[in-house]
Formats: sequence, C-alpha cells, structure tokens
Amino acid sequence: MDIVQSLAIAPIGDDDVPTVIALWERCGLTRPWNDPASDIALARNGDNATILLGRDGNTIVASVMVGHDGHRGWVYYVSVDPDHRGRDHGRSIMNAAEDWLRQRGVAKLMLMVRSDNSKVQAFYEMLDYSEQDRVIYAKWLDGREATP
Repeated sequence: MDIVQSLAIAPIGDDDVPTVIALWERCGLTRPWNDPASDIALARNGDNATILLGRDGNTIVASVMVGHDGHRGWVYYVSVDPDHRGRDHGRSIMNAAEDWLRQRGVAKLMLMVRSDNSKVQAFYEMLDYSEQDRVIYAKWLDGREATP
C-alpha cells in the first residue's frame, strides 16, 4: 500500500500551463474538440473559476478546474498523475475544490462522469457524491456537429 502524502495546493501559474496540459493528456482527459490551453485561459480569465494544482515537492501531481455560476459549482479536469495514485491525492484535490466553492458561498458541487467510466464513478461515490437523475443537453454555438 502506498503512503498517504499531503499535497501543497495552490492556483495555477503561467509557467505551470504546459505541465498541466501534459498531465491532463497523460490522464486521458483531453478531447479533440476541446483545446486545453483555451480552457485554462478561460478559467483564469475571471473570478468565478480557477485551476488548483496539487504538488508533491516541486512536482505537479494533481489538478482540478473549479468554477461556479453563482448557484452551483462545477469541476472539470480532475486529475492525478498515474505514477502518484493510491496516495489520496484525488481526495485532496477534490477537498480543495470543495473548499474553494465554500469560500465563495456556493453550496452545491456538480460534476459529470461518462456513463462507461465505472472506475471514476466509484471514486466519487467513495467521496460521498451521489448520482442524480439528469439528462444533459449540449449544443455547439459555432455550428459544429454534436460530439460524444
């Protein structure tokens, strides 16, 4: 069993962007229709979103993009480097996202998991998240065809 290690959690900095994108790619979180650099820039552009990083020493090993609409918080790009899993870093980065939302008075956190990703579903259930009956609709505003 791996030893649980605490992470130093802080917002992303300019120099961190390439490393974070590489982490997201390594974790299989990127999709061809979403440019991660643009997603990072958008999250950093206002006060209602940020990207939090977990560091083990000087190494970025976890991340979460967290934001809110004033009523609900959302998380995206939750990642833990595969070489650093089993040390409770996923729980730590999610706790940091929850705390970030609480500090802003946001009482509910929402997230989406692909229906075939049972491993990630089990992770969130372990953190006391519950599945809710919702149908998600999406539309590309630039006219692109729907994506999975």
